[in-house]
Amino acid sequence: MTDAGAHVVGLISDTHGQLRPEVYAAFAGVELILHAGDVGGSEILRELELIAPTRAVYGNTDPPGDPELVARIDIEIGGVRIHVSHGHEVGSPTPAKLLERYDADVIVYGHTHKQLVAEVKGRWVVNPGAAGPRRFDLQPSVALLKAEAGAASVDLIELLATSE
Repeated sequence: MTDAGAHVVGLISDTHGQLRPEVYAAFAGVELILHAGDVGGSEILRELELIAPTRAVYGNTDPPGDPELVARIDIEIGGVRIHVSHGHEVGSPTPAKLLERYDADVIVYGHTHKQLVAEVKGRWVVNPGAAGPRRFDLQPSVALLKAEAGAASVDLIELLATSE
């Protein structure tokens, strides 16, 4: 996926076994979905695969040894180096900790359930928020990553909390 042209990737995390119906519309047309952990079962990955090819990392609540989940994903898309991990491996994840630990243009994580898009010296740190059961009074969300010619941009998409 390093050819020329714009690439759109769906970013999702913390589904915890629930895939909200709004995700289908939010991810319409994406070419890849990256899940930043706390998936909550292979059924979630099967549903996401109906939208686009899906890769996922394990989170702190996923059962150990699931062959569909990996500790980290490092991929280049549209000239943009992307790292995905759950974030719990750095303790309490912050942009500073993640930028220090991972050498990528875009670092995607989950764990905190809190939406975050931060650009620091041309690098991005993104938490798409939690797309599963609503917790901590936070609005469920996902994100879209656009990558082209080595440049990235990120848009958060809030999901309606109607499917509680």
